[in-house]
Amino acid sequence: MKLSIIIVNYNVKFFLEQALVSVRNAVKNIAAEIFVVDNNSADGSCEMVKKLFPEVLLIENKENLGFSKANNQAINLAKGRYILLLNPDTLVEEDTFEKTVTFMDSHPDAGGLGVKMVDGKGVFLPESKRGLPTPTVAFYKMTGLAKLFPKSKRFGKYYLSYLPENKTSEIEVLAGAFMLMRAETLAKCGLLDEAFFMYGEDIDLSYRITLAGYKNYYFPATTIIHYKGESTKKGSLNYVKVFYNAMIIFAQKHFNTKLSGQYVALIQLAIYLTAFISAAKRLFVKILLPVSDILLTAIGFTLVTKVWESIKFHNSDYFHEEVLLQTVPGFIAIWLVTLWFLGSYKAKSTLIQLVKALLVGSGLVLITYALLPEKLRFSRAVIVFSAAWVLLALPIFRIILQQFGLLDFKLKSSSTKKVIIAGTDQESQRVVKILANLATKFTVLGRVGQAENKGELPLLSSFENLSEVYRINKPDEIIFCLNDVNSSEIIKTIVLMASEPVSFKIAAYNSTGIIGSNSSNESGELYIPEVNSVLSESNLALKRSFDIIFATLLLLFFPFYFFIFQQKKIALRNCFFVLLGRKTWVRINLPNSLANRLKPGVLEYTSETGKPNNYIRNYSVWLDFITLATNFTRIDKPTNTT
Repeated sequence: MKLSIIIVNYNVKFFLEQALVSVRNAVKNIAAEIFVVDNNSADGSCEMVKKLFPEVLLIENKENLGFSKANNQAINLAKGRYILLLNPDTLVEEDTFEKTVTFMDSHPDAGGLGVKMVDGKGVFLPESKRGLPTPTVAFYKMTGLAKLFPKSKRFGKYYLSYLPENKTSEIEVLAGAFMLMRAETLAKCGLLDEAFFMYGEDIDLSYRITLAGYKNYYFPATTIIHYKGESTKKGSLNYVKVFYNAMIIFAQKHFNTKLSGQYVALIQLAIYLTAFISAAKRLFVKILLPVSDILLTAIGFTLVTKVWESIKFHNSDYFHEEVLLQTVPGFIAIWLVTLWFLGSYKAKSTLIQLVKALLVGSGLVLITYALLPEKLRFSRAVIVFSAAWVLLALPIFRIILQQFGLLDFKLKSSSTKKVIIAGTDQESQRVVKILANLATKFTVLGRVGQAENKGELPLLSSFENLSEVYRINKPDEIIFCLNDVNSSEIIKTIVLMASEPVSFKIAAYNSTGIIGSNSSNESGELYIPEVNSVLSESNLALKRSFDIIFATLLLLFFPFYFFIFQQKKIALRNCFFVLLGRKTWVRINLPNSLANRLKPGVLEYTSETGKPNNYIRNYSVWLDFITLATNFTRIDKPTNTT
């Protein structure tokens, strides 16, 4: 056996599937075995491997044992002369293994080898080649000196940025995403240290390889895609803590006491600084909009009140201050709660969402004002003009924040993306069906590939002319069908077009997922039909909150509109059932296997109400609100509560 490939997986089924497709294609001319060690995934990864890749040796752990221990499980069973540790969020070329093994065969001093890695946009990943993170090297990286002077041999040691990207070089540290080693080297220097749960184990093993008398090489004659951090989100504070703690374990293990103490102090300072900055940033982002909305609305009420007092009554203190203090905060709270429930504080909210929420909030404020006792009512005109202020000021402020990069705010609802598909007509049609079930809207301009007799999609050109097709059509995304276009061509194309403002996605054969990434700072991006399912935990919680609030409001103000219902007792009973959680205001028909996930509905979301697929896959509370608003007189109909 020449090669043993080991992939540790944790809840990244679609990425694993794509990786295994590329691995299967890459071992056709080499004697190899493939291990997948699953760390108790809950996404159906094991079932997928058994069904689609029966040749894979699957190890199913009943708990998450971590990266090191899981790899060691397979290494102990491996029969190959070479051992490759490969991440599940990677895509290898068809000749990657042949080239790397040939290099190792011709370089007996090589204990380990890493390859050139690019992200899903084709941008080179600097961790492809790294130096040993000594306290000095780590200090240069943390202070930004490494980034300021990348070509300096003193400051650029962390990523060895002074070494050419396309030249084979001797390096100190291999990347765990692709780590090819001799079995005899591992027998001599030992397996991965299981003290490292995740991160740091590649640095530790790389260092021990050199201590055992071998060399580590960076080999850019083959390129792989590494989507980065899909199993663990690298932007999280938890990642920072786990990664830096791994560095502490490494320092205490390999550095002398004095150096180790300096390193630990430096790392702990980095953890605290990162934690503080991260917490402050998250707090700022979370409170920025609500606080600014409160201030802008309060300023608007004050200005409108003063102007109206001067114009209408020629007295700047006409309204009683006590009345304003008792009512205005409540009106502001109504707007704020409405904005929150209708998704205006969610990431990537849109102008139309905001305007809808403000209109609903304004309507609730006017209704509330009309229901107030006479002594608390001051001026309907002030309420109307203040609502106009809110509808103008809040969107403008968000647009300003968006211009300064402080907010991901879109003027339009999810705009249609233009797509070109690279593949056969059959595979392209399958991709079109996946796209049709996504929340984002897509326009498929056509495909590139071989001509077919009965092709349904327009054939724009051959794959070789993809760059010219892009130049003419300017699509937002290019989707490659992995079954039709080999991974070497995909990777080469992505690298060549890395500077273009286009996203790349890859669809594996028979998979319901489409995978890609837009930058090295983002984890892999996955398109699956259930992107924003009504059955997700967050949306179910949001739906329940809406049910409670709307039921409470209906019960409180029931005397004011009871006359519109023919069966008043049933309407009241439905309100109580929703409040108690025995019903939901709006539900939709689901497959039998999912039907029990939603409570019985007072109203049914049907094709007459809107697009059922939109409700299932791109749910928002707004859809419930609109359904209730347009079918309000029907909530007195009896429904099944079982």
